[in-house]
Amino acid sequence: MDFVDIVLYFGYFMVIIAAVLAVGFPLYIASKNPKSLINSGMGLGSILVLFVLAWLISGNEVYPSYIEFGVDESLSKFIGGMLNLVYMLAGIAVIGIIASEFRKAFNNG
Repeated sequence: MDFVDIVLYFGYFMVIIAAVLAVGFPLYIASKNPKSLINSGMGLGSILVLFVLAWLISGNEVYPSYIEFGVDESLSKFIGGMLNLVYMLAGIAVIGIIASEFRKAFNNG
């Protein structure tokens, strides 16, 4: 085992530790205040609703260039839904930023 292997295994170990802490620590904090989980659940639920809407409006076209990567109709529809979800969330973020700036401009003026 050379130095590169040791560094790679150390990196894998650190990623696993970070993932466990990233999931475990918020759950530990939330267990002390279960009401905080309601807001998280509402956020996840709204993203799920947006994904279902994005998935419903996405197409399921399969072009010849997709076939070489193993993409069929259902995977094409899923990928389209994910892309539509990203576009929706980006649009919501931009609208929120613009609304926030207008609100600050008119409330302070």
